[in-house]
Amino acid sequence: MAETLISPGVFLTENDMSQITQGPIAAGAALLGPTVTGPVNIPTQVTSYSEYKAIFGAAFVSGGTSQEYLTSMAALNYFEQGGDSLLVTRVVSGTYTAATASIGNFAGTTSFQLEALSFGVIMNNATASAPSGLLQSGSTSNIRWEVVSSNSGSGIFSLIIRRGDDYNNSKTILETWNGLSLDPNQPNYVSYIIGDQTQTVQTDEFGNSYLQYSGSYTNKSKYVRVRAVNTPMPNYFNTAGVVNSAYTASMPRVGSGSLNGGFATATGNIWGCFNQAALNLYEAVPNTTSTVSTTTTNIQGVFPDSYTVPLSLLSNQDAYDFNVIYAPGLTMVNAASTVNSIITLAQDRGDCIAVVDTVGYGQSMTQATTQAQSYDNSYAATYWPWVQLRSRETGKLNFVPPSTLIPAIYEYNDKVSAEWFAPAGLNRGGLSTVLQPERRLSVNDRNFLYAGKVNPIATFPGVGTVVYGQKTLQSKASALDRVNVRRLLISLKRYIKQISNNLVFEPNTTVTRNKFLNQVNPYLEFVQQKQGLYAFQVVMDETNNTPDVIDRNQLVGAIYLQPTRTAEFIQLDFNILPTGASFGQ
Repeated sequence: MAETLISPGVFLTENDMSQITQGPIAAGAALLGPTVTGPVNIPTQVTSYSEYKAIFGAAFVSGGTSQEYLTSMAALNYFEQGGDSLLVTRVVSGTYTAATASIGNFAGTTSFQLEALSFGVIMNNATASAPSGLLQSGSTSNIRWEVVSSNSGSGIFSLIIRRGDDYNNSKTILETWNGLSLDPNQPNYVSYIIGDQTQTVQTDEFGNSYLQYSGSYTNKSKYVRVRAVNTPMPNYFNTAGVVNSAYTASMPRVGSGSLNGGFATATGNIWGCFNQAALNLYEAVPNTTSTVSTTTTNIQGVFPDSYTVPLSLLSNQDAYDFNVIYAPGLTMVNAASTVNSIITLAQDRGDCIAVVDTVGYGQSMTQATTQAQSYDNSYAATYWPWVQLRSRETGKLNFVPPSTLIPAIYEYNDKVSAEWFAPAGLNRGGLSTVLQPERRLSVNDRNFLYAGKVNPIATFPGVGTVVYGQKTLQSKASALDRVNVRRLLISLKRYIKQISNNLVFEPNTTVTRNKFLNQVNPYLEFVQQKQGLYAFQVVMDETNNTPDVIDRNQLVGAIYLQPTRTAEFIQLDFNILPTGASFGQ
């Protein structure tokens, strides 16, 4: 409130300019690869490993044995290191459709239909059930439905989604939907409560992929959507509150109904979900170029060109936000073009870093560094050698590429320190889940790898396996040839972009410029106090916003940064002196 000045005097006011706007929200990582189940090509956010398993599955049977994709092993490690959210995109090769189920009514017809959100024939389980209600083709990877109550007097019913391998006396309930209605004029309409949207990948005139939505209601279920309501019951009660007798027979019938609650009609030649052909997992990931023309050089059952659409979708910064992207199983050898696309995506977005692998299992250091030398980009980093993990899902011991674990190290680094700290060393680079590396590196080995832009994964007695490098794939010697500096710039650009977005279409005046400075300067001071910067300067005034700049509707700012460097090479001199010598300066 303004003061009324009547008599002369000194009037003091207080303006709090110390507030620091919250920094950028960690968006997590983007993980691409084959999964057992889940929506295809649709980036889907999960916030825990249990949620990941519920949507994308984990172990599956192939060739008579239990297997697991690198994708799920990477997801587990990410969340075990404290990750909050993960953007997972299921990649498949081939064509596919979703499984459907029809819910019967008391009239003996179909009341409404459900469709699984996951694609592929693995969702089909509509075979005859045993007396116990067990579906012969039910599994932990598919689902079934059951109407548990139906009241024609109130016009509502309840539906549960069960796991496909359960039975009547031991139900595994995944979701419960109570108080549903087939009246489209009511707020508990089944399509509104569960959702009926589909997402279809389309291509625009510039060759970019985007998602086209159809359906009226956002999907709230993680497993199904309402495909159609065959017998809608608008105005179930008349104006006097009496049930319309013509509708009562259309109420869903209690029980599992047709097909014993199973789903059917899904098709799809999706590698890895049901095909028993060689999947080239773990150490068998090929070290030769994989093509779509053969069935023996796939990567975990998927061909590299199948990553094109997901990468195109993830290039949209307005739709997806993440700070690391990775696709375990792809290497610079078996999928050079796709790896290059991942790195290019990170550079074009400018707000994330790509963690990529050089070679497959059993290759030499020279082969790894030779591949790394063919890239020159500060938005990517690579590590070597492969490491051995025990699968929580199968109990097997397998060697996996470094990218399976490194984004989890980035996440841990950010949790205990900040993005501008090096995600390496004994304090923040420990790989506690690693049983052993493919090869134990000597000092000379580490020197050779580091000189070749490959970050060593070292093993120390009494310590274990540790990430012992943080170079990017940039060839030029500069501050940006280090991961911590690149991630510092990513963090700062993300925050400052958020501030700048609020200034678009604002008057190009001193007031607007000061608004920018009053938010950016305190944040950079905060980063400086947290050891991210040695010094900085922000210029946004009349010197770079001249009249001709303003006339072009531009607001120009210049930000000068001196990033903090890490102590990667510690030199200690031990001086041996004769007895009686003085310790001079």
